[in-house]
Amino acid sequence: MPVISLFYGIIIRMFYNDHAPPHFHALYGEYELIVGISPITII
Repeated sequence: MPVISLFYGIIIRMFYNDHAPPHFHALYGEYELIVGISPITII
């Protein structure tokens, strides 16, 4: 998965052709958060 941003140990990743709804993944150590883009929601 391509890395969009890396800061304070948090990695933001997104696929351009992933499943709906549009979202990105935020990783920090062993934790992962998936965030919907429109509307902004935690998936």
